Amino acid sequence: MVGDSAYFFALSWAAAQSGSPAEVGLVLGIGAVPRAILMLGGGVVVDRFGPRTVALASDSMRFLIIAGLSAVLVFATPGLWILILVAVLFGVVDAFFMPAVGALPQAICEPHQLIRVQGLRVLVIRTGNTVGPPLAGAILSWGGSAAAFSFIAVLFGA
Repeated sequence: MVGDSAYFFALSWAAAQSGSPAEVGLVLGIGAVPRAILMLGGGVVVDRFGPRTVALASDSMRFLIIAGLSAVLVFATPGLWILILVAVLFGVVDAFFMPAVGALPQAICEPHQLIRVQGLRVLVIRTGNTVGPPLAGAILSWGGSAAAFSFIAVLFGA
């Protein structure tokens, strides 16, 4: 969850460095489209293959996408098009990851433990949403976009 919220912060920052505020909105908006369109299908895939398998596969893809962006940022200053491509790819993969993670609690605990597990899940989500952006901001100020996306890739890889 820290990686997710840090990703959106770092993506916004990188887009702002490459373009105007309108282009930041364009990058974020275009990245949300595949997520919105494909999420129902992602739920079907989760039902077919199981939440654990889909969560691991999609998180591995998120790692590869962000690690690839990080490598590009280390060696070049790409245009806005690479951020749009990453946002779209990440949105597609997120359409499978989000339903898988949402279905995991029912798959990993007994029914009498579900309320406790869901409560912990909400706590983790809110903590990640609180910690991720300031952490990404600190890393961005220290090492730039390449460092921030490298850190996010490490989080997804872990």
